[in-house]
Amino acid sequence: MSHLLLSGLLLVTFSLALASDPSPLQDFCVADPNSPVLVNGVVCKDPKLVKADDFLFKGLNVMGNTMNAVGSNVTAVTVAELPGLNTLGISMARIDFAPWGINPPHTHPRATEILNVIEGSILVGFVTSNLENRLFTKLLQKGDVFVFPEGLIHFQKNVGNGYAIAIAALSSQNPGVITIANAVFGSNPDIDADILAKAFQVDVKVVKEIQSKF
Repeated sequence: MSHLLLSGLLLVTFSLALASDPSPLQDFCVADPNSPVLVNGVVCKDPKLVKADDFLFKGLNVMGNTMNAVGSNVTAVTVAELPGLNTLGISMARIDFAPWGINPPHTHPRATEILNVIEGSILVGFVTSNLENRLFTKLLQKGDVFVFPEGLIHFQKNVGNGYAIAIAALSSQNPGVITIANAVFGSNPDIDADILAKAFQVDVKVVKEIQSKF
């Protein structure tokens, strides 16, 4: 095997190794949000101060408030809500849907998501990157599971007359979420309306009207 090929394989392997949350180097690293130290992640609490409650989250059985413009609510369980998740590379969320409510198109920049429908009928989908912009969509029923690849724009919609519930698992302690409409039309300060008008091929007045809603 040539040195050039070997170097290329090592580079690919090294890149893949850095493509997810780092592996823990001890039994646990409970997050200490009060630490003044800034790191790429969260500093560990002194293990001697760790308690069982640091690994516990209560309330995922409680329905979220869906009385909003999109008719959905996400109850997240990330490292911010459950300190014991720190360095473990996982998190989860409960998603509640009012009848015909949606979880708008969004991405998780640091995580793949796997969704399990607990109640109701939910239409889901994701779009591939710009090479194809291919839409994959499926109507899920109670008990069905669907996966959304890391970083890709995806959405969910309750297509029933009753409330729907889904549980999502994510491959990062802090997956992040970028809701497309909020980010594009609700940025602070606003993205120049002329830029958005050209990007979406609409009149500037339309862009400003949409921005006013965010």
